[in-house]
Amino acid sequence: MPWTTNNYPDSFKNLEPDVRNKAIEIANALLREGNDEGKSISIATAKAREYVHGDSADRSKYVVIARNEDWVLMKEDGERAIFKEDTKDDLLEKAKPYVNDQNGILAVYHADGSLETTLYD
Repeated sequence: MPWTTNNYPDSFKNLEPDVRNKAIEIANALLREGNDEGKSISIATAKAREYVHGDSADRSKYVVIARNEDWVLMKEDGERAIFKEDTKDDLLEKAKPYVNDQNGILAVYHADGSLETTLYD
């Protein structure tokens, strides 16, 4: 079933309307070409952001890392925390919408410092 502006993947929920609409268009095209749903969503999100905002090289990069007993969101080369929470899940609830609003890229790390995932890339 193709996605619409009223029925789309949950991961499109926090996208800006222009980006979301383009992502829906791209994802539907990828599905018609036989790509699986997860891959279509991922590719469509990246390509829609690029289409609406330009190259990702100009986008700010943010990180979610463990620091002492807390989890913090900060700019990649920053020193000060933008948000700080006791748990990673609590931090991600704040971090994802914030980074999305900033049209940034979010790198999420494990407690051991290894990269877990990159979002909005």
